[in-house]
Amino acid sequence: MTTPDTSGFDALLNPRSIAVIGASEAPGKLGGAPIRMMISNGYAGRLLPVNPRAETILGLQAHPSLSAIEGEIDLAVISIPAAQATAAVQDCAARGVRSAVVFSSGFAEMGEAGRAEQARMAQIARAAGMRLLGPNTLGAVNVTAGAIASFCPFFDPPMAPGGSVGLVSQSGAFGGYVANLAAEAGLSFSSWITTGNEADIDLADAIAYQAADPATRVILAYMEGVRDGAKLIAALEAARESATPVIVLKVGRTEVGAAAAASHTGSLAGADRVYDAVLRQCGAWRARDVGEWFDLGYAFACGKPPPSPETLVVTVSGGVGVMMADEGVAGGLTLPELSAGAQETIQGILPYAGTRNPLDITGTVVADLSLYARMASAALDDRPFGAIAVFNAGAALSEARGMALLETWQAARARFPDAYIAIAGVLHPKVRAAAEASGILNFREPDVALRIAAAMRWIVAAQADRPAPAAPLDLQLPDRTGTWDEIASLRLLAQAGLPASPQTLARTAQEAAAAAGRFDGAAVLKVVSADIPHKSDVGGVALDLRGAKAVEDAFDRILASARAARPEARIDGCLVAPMAPGDGVETILGVVRDPAFGPVVMFGLGGVLVEALEDVAFRPAPFGPDVARAMIDEIAGRAILSGLRGRPPADVEALAEALSRLSRLAAGLGPRLIGLDVNPFLVRPEGALALDAMVI
Repeated sequence: MTTPDTSGFDALLNPRSIAVIGASEAPGKLGGAPIRMMISNGYAGRLLPVNPRAETILGLQAHPSLSAIEGEIDLAVISIPAAQATAAVQDCAARGVRSAVVFSSGFAEMGEAGRAEQARMAQIARAAGMRLLGPNTLGAVNVTAGAIASFCPFFDPPMAPGGSVGLVSQSGAFGGYVANLAAEAGLSFSSWITTGNEADIDLADAIAYQAADPATRVILAYMEGVRDGAKLIAALEAARESATPVIVLKVGRTEVGAAAAASHTGSLAGADRVYDAVLRQCGAWRARDVGEWFDLGYAFACGKPPPSPETLVVTVSGGVGVMMADEGVAGGLTLPELSAGAQETIQGILPYAGTRNPLDITGTVVADLSLYARMASAALDDRPFGAIAVFNAGAALSEARGMALLETWQAARARFPDAYIAIAGVLHPKVRAAAEASGILNFREPDVALRIAAAMRWIVAAQADRPAPAAPLDLQLPDRTGTWDEIASLRLLAQAGLPASPQTLARTAQEAAAAAGRFDGAAVLKVVSADIPHKSDVGGVALDLRGAKAVEDAFDRILASARAARPEARIDGCLVAPMAPGDGVETILGVVRDPAFGPVVMFGLGGVLVEALEDVAFRPAPFGPDVARAMIDEIAGRAILSGLRGRPPADVEALAEALSRLSRLAAGLGPRLIGLDVNPFLVRPEGALALDAMVI
């Protein structure tokens, strides 16, 4: 497996000396921005402007070249035109610079010639053991150290040191936008990294570095795509190991290449679905939008995740309380009804209050803040809550009233030090600051307070739930390429330990009748052709056949129909198999090869509607039965497997074992396997059976 490389990050983000190549005082020149911001941010290391045409820059001695600088150089910031950038990287390598940030654009994003030049730049850096960020990057920042290797303007005025949010973005402009959001919200970063063209340092390297950084409490990652899926998985697993939440904003919805388009799995899989599955499996949260992404970063930096799902909602509006309750329950939180004693106490304070949970204290709070505190205290006395969400509307707009209301929730924080506490509504800036200093969050929208609480709880649980590793299967296979026919495909599944229907290849009608005679009960005939993946489309299937004549007639009919529909197809005969029992649930299992993540396994309910409904789950291979169970539970039609309208429940354990074995088979086959379909895979009350399969 490819692993992230965090070597050299100390020189990049904690440099003792920084050379700025292309340093300038001229307005509009990017080489001046890092120097200005490092001076204003109090960078304490050696700051070394490099410009052969200047004696001083911004009050600092300028140097004509790197070779003219004495002592070690940890970091070089390269801010010159693309045509000169590779030569500058070569100078850095020759000088022994430990890391470099290349602002210059005009490389891989410009086409083949740019890609070749970027590769040459990367090779120079690798050969020298120097880490390279970029090219075409907005740079990297360590706020606490004042090391601003960036021209992003939102680090001046300076941010507060001691930030706990790690930001890694594949887009420089978006990284700048987030820096602006953070500045407005009063948040600060532990480290801020934009990876640009990723000639060397990439998204996975940065995530792995931040996961190991004690100053980072949460990682916000903006992702457009990765070339090395195994490396990303390793980075996310490192974050899970260190219990560092990773919140991902993944953009781009493109289809996996058409290599597996002949299979159901290939048509259902897309790059976006696969990323979704990978993030879920690794315990990373995929945010639905920028607001949720940033809110989760803010919540983990300033608050605490709910230690239990039990939630108290306190509101000045009954309708808004219902909205908050809906959001919380939808996300997996619970709103236990307050006890009869607590409700009686609250009604004694305010007879027309809503006393169950949500606790509706009504607009009376505007007139008498003492009632607010007494009713809230009665609810909090009832039981320990994992989450407390409060809707104040505009009742805390003034500083004095806001501070008075806040006292109730600061007391709650003291009583429940590990609880999630959030106040929804507009707070006076000083009240908001005091709340956050107490670990109490503030959101403008009331439903967001519950949505974030539910997401935080999922993230913490997913990071603690580390699936057991699964090993690829090592099988000896025939040297066969292209699409395999059904018989060969089913035999491969059986070799991997999946239960498969017994089958016989009949080349004549008489052979088919003889084979069917060896079964108890009815038989099934299907055309055998690697060129006909969807047999029913050409009249290539006959079911519930009884007696020799019925079998022989079906054989002749199937071959005639298939040849008429597909005259160019190679037809080997008919597969003869016993008719499957009718007491099971048809599902589909599949494998598709993703360009970044390799083999990915799909599961869904089977039959002809699978492509229309698209109710499927994906996971990268290999994995064990525990991950398979999570896949099964993920689909909307999961209840069908539990038994409906008097039908017995399906053997979900047999299904999970089959999915796991299929994933291990796919991992063992490696790049040889392009796609695989098992459809239908019949899950019975006891056991399961592959009835049809196609391997590519």
